[in-house]
Order: sequence, then structure tokens, then C-alpha cells
Amino acid sequence: MARLTFLGAAGVVSGSRHLLEADGRRVLVDCGLFQGESDLRERNWSRFPVPPDTIDAVVLTHGHIDHSGWLPRLARDGFRGPIWTAPATADLLGLLLYDSAKCQAEDAQYANRKGYAKHRPALPLYEERDVDRALRLVRPVSREEWFAPTPGVRCRFHEAGHMLGSSFVEMEVQAAQGPPVRIVFSGDVGRYDAPLYKDPVPPPPCDYLVCESTYGDRDHPPSRPLDELEAVTREALDRGGMMLVASFAIGRCQQLVYLLRTLMAAGRLPEVPVWVDSPMAVDAMQVFHRHNAEHDFSEAQMQGVAESLASPFVHMARSANESKAINNHDGPGIIIASSGMMNGGRILHHLARRLSDPRTTVLVAGFQAKGTRGRTLLDGAEFLRIHGRDVPVRAAVRRVDALSGHADRHELGRWLAALPAPRRTFLVHGEPPAAQGLAEFLRATRGWDVHLPGIGDTVDVGG
Repeated sequence: MARLTFLGAAGVVSGSRHLLEADGRRVLVDCGLFQGESDLRERNWSRFPVPPDTIDAVVLTHGHIDHSGWLPRLARDGFRGPIWTAPATADLLGLLLYDSAKCQAEDAQYANRKGYAKHRPALPLYEERDVDRALRLVRPVSREEWFAPTPGVRCRFHEAGHMLGSSFVEMEVQAAQGPPVRIVFSGDVGRYDAPLYKDPVPPPPCDYLVCESTYGDRDHPPSRPLDELEAVTREALDRGGMMLVASFAIGRCQQLVYLLRTLMAAGRLPEVPVWVDSPMAVDAMQVFHRHNAEHDFSEAQMQGVAESLASPFVHMARSANESKAINNHDGPGIIIASSGMMNGGRILHHLARRLSDPRTTVLVAGFQAKGTRGRTLLDGAEFLRIHGRDVPVRAAVRRVDALSGHADRHELGRWLAALPAPRRTFLVHGEPPAAQGLAEFLRATRGWDVHLPGIGDTVDVGG
């Protein structure tokens, strides 16, 4: 009998970690950081529920930090098995993890210098040498190709459409007794017709399904990404100030650059400066170019402009001095900086400087977990606490849901439409209302046996 334990992203959106145990073997699907409210972030400092050196392998769906960000700590604490993932994710992973380590170190140093840390001294969760340990374990494998992370278990990756390299996992488990058991782990499922990314492919038949539910209780409004981005950007530029876009450095940033480049090349937006203010995002552009065949350039083709992520109006700010130099610009422009939920990174420095300026527009272009600064802004906060001080919010706050990287309830239903009913479906990676909404939807429309696990819950799979 195999067992599945939900070690994260159960009842919450972040910290994706699912542990499969069979005949003494252990495979961990994803190993993410918890993000959001302080009680969740504190979980990052907890001892891993099983000794890391007893885990045979990690199977990684994609590189976003809420799925990959605890890998360096796992390696630091003794994990030495392979980390299997798709080739593009393998190429991006170092950028994400080194940036995570750097941001943690910088935030800890800043907190100690300013004296506002809860813990004295503030320490990073892991360091760059821990990232080195983790990256030496990475084993890229092409999608649709079977591989065996440990004896008795085989897996293959399929296109998930969420970001470059993102995949869902088909896993076959052969326990000592009984027939093989098939489990599908959705990872993060992308949207259909999303700019730059291909559509997710349908999942294969399975006995058990572990499915994300980020937007499981709602449908995104009908969207036209080019038109929506044009409208909000034109409004922002008409205000005469900067549009600040908090963006994941890998994935969302490249979508935004691609769409803004397309709009400017087609003459639908004026040629204003755009800064990509993130060393990781700058490096990621090169990875995106290397995996050009994985992109979908439909929007550019429809506008009759070149298929490209490049533009003479896009400036790459890699160094701290290049980032600071943006402050000298006093007029319309666009800054794309991480982190995507405004919990760290260079976006905080731009918010601290420009949030009190009524000419500024803050564009929220992705999911904002409860407890993050991004959610606080969307909820109408009058002040935003940044680096130990309260910054008044006088900027306009706008959102573009068309750029969400997660499928909504309707799109998840479309993704699952041809899937025969699994024995049981487990909904993860969603706040309780979202998971409950998708559970009710699947029960009502498909008659499925759906469960909402909590962190630490263990279920038998197979038999």
C-alpha cells in the first residue's frame, strides 16, 4: 500500500510539498516555500516532517518559489537524491533559487540594520552554498519521457501551460502487492490562450488526482490581454507618472515585456521607457530565448509584428546602481520588478519612493495571497508597511486578471473534461473558499469523490 502525505499547499496556496511513500521508498513532489501571513512563513523554519536523507528523489513541477524554494534547505539538511524536472525548469531553477537566497540575506541584513526584525539577529533560511548543493542534484528530463525517480515508481511530465517549463506529473506506483496505481499531480495549471505560453494538455486517466484550486471558486471575466493591458497602461501614462508592476521575475515578467513590446510595435501605445528591474528577470530573458520553441506568439502574429521578447524601449537593470538610476526619471514610464506579491525584492524600494505620489499607478497582474502586501493594496489599504515604516497609498491601484497564470474554475473544468472519474480527487494549492468552491463544482457537475486535505494529512492510495 502506498501513502500520500500533504506537507504543504493544503488549505493554503503556498508551500507545495506532497510526499509519496511506497515499500520504504519516498518521493517528494515539489518542495516549496510557504508565503503570506507570518504563521505560514514560520513553517519554513520547522524541521521537515521526515528526515531529508530518507527521501529518495524530488519530482519538481516548475520553478516558482512556492514549489521549489525550500529545495536548498532540504539539501542543507541532508537530502542527496536526484531532483527531476523538465529541461527549461532546470535552466531557470538556479536563477530563482540564487535570487531567493540573495533576497533573504539582503532582507535579513536590512532588518538587522534598521532594528525592526522579530528575531535578533535576523537570519536567512539558507545561503548560496545551499543552493549550490541543490543544483548539483538536478536531473532534467524531457516531457512525455518516462523516468524512474526510485525503484517501483515511474513518472513523466506533461505541458501545464503555467510558465516556461511548467509541467504536471503523471506517476505510476507499483507497490509490493496489487496492480500499479496512477496518480496525477497538477502542479499549477495555466490558462487557455495565455500570452506566450502553450495550452495545458489534457491529463491522462488516473486513480488519484491531486489538483490545484487557486481560482476554484470563481471564473475570470472574459479577457483580451492586449486590450486590457493597453487600457490600463494608457491610463497610467496619462497620469504622467510611473506604472509600477510587481511581477514574478520569471514567467509574468516575460509575458508583460512581450505584450508591451507588441503594443508599442503596433503603435497602440506610445514609446515610453520600460525597465525590467531584476537581475533574475534579465537572466531569465536569455533562458526564454534558448527555449523559443516552447513559446506561443499568437498575439504578435495577429498584430502583424515580429515575434520577439526584445525591444529598443526595454532597459535591463541588473545592478543596484542601474536600479537606483531609475529614480532619476520623472515622467511616464513602466517599471517591472519582483517580487510578484510585493513581499521582497526591488519592487519594495520603488513602492517606498513612489506609492505616495498620486501620479503613480500600481498594476497588480497576478494572484496575491492573503497576508501579502499585494493583497493589502488590493483590499484598499491607506498605508503600506515597507522596511519598517508606513508609506501612504496615494497611487492608483489597478489589476489585470487577464494575466493570471492560474486556470479558473471553468478552465480547470475544461482541463479535466475528458478525464474519467478518479477514485478520489484531492484539492490543494487554494485558500479554503477557493478549494471548497471547486469541490462543490466537481461534485455537482462530475459526481466525483472530492476531498480537501489539511497540512499533515495522510491518505492511502492504491489497494
